[in-house]
Amino acid sequence: MSSEVTDHTDLYEEFSDERLPPGQRKTDRFPVLSKSGTPDWHRDDWRFEVWGAVDEDLTFTYDEFRDLPAETQRQDFHCVTGWSKFDCEFTGVTFPQLAELAGVRDDAEWVMFHALDGYTTDLPLAECDREEVLFVYDYDGERLPDDHGGPLRVVTPHKYAYKGAKWVTGVEFLAEPERGYWEKRGYSDTANPWEEERYS
Repeated sequence: MSSEVTDHTDLYEEFSDERLPPGQRKTDRFPVLSKSGTPDWHRDDWRFEVWGAVDEDLTFTYDEFRDLPAETQRQDFHCVTGWSKFDCEFTGVTFPQLAELAGVRDDAEWVMFHALDGYTTDLPLAECDREEVLFVYDYDGERLPDDHGGPLRVVTPHKYAYKGAKWVTGVEFLAEPERGYWEKRGYSDTANPWEEERYS
C-alpha cells in the first residue's frame, strides 16, 4: 500500500460553494454515535461478504480483506446530528475496487450495507460507485477503533454519515430498492448534507 494520501476534501465543490454544509458545526473531536452499543467481534471469526446481483459471491477473512489493494484518503465527515470533522485520514478499499472483484450485474441498481449489530443502510449503486466511498480499517494511521466501527466501516463523504455503516460485514447488490434501518424510521434516503436532507 502506498503511503501517498489522496485528498478528497474538495468534494463539496460538486454540491456547494461552502465546504461546511448548512446546519453543521465544525469540530476537531470525533464523537461516537450508534444505534446501540459497540458489538464484540473476533478476528478469527470475522467475515466480510459480497452477494446479490453479482457474478461471483465473495467472502473475506480479516487478513484477506486487509491484503486487498488499498489507499489512504483525506476526507470530510458529516454527521446528521449537526457536526462535521474535516481532514480525516481513512485507509481502506474503495467501493469500485470491491465491485470490480465481484462483477456487478447489469440489473444491479441499489446497494445495501449490512453490519454486525444488525444495522443496514441503502444507497443507489450510482451513489456508491465512487472512489471516495471507502471500506475503512485504519483511521489517522492507526487501526480503526472499535467504537468508531472497527474492524471495518464504510465512509460516504458526499452523504450524512449514517449512510456509512459501522462494523460493516457485507454489501448486497440489489435489483430493486430496499430501505435500511434509519431510512425505515424516517431519515432521508438521499442524505445530501448540502441540501440538509436529514429526514424524509
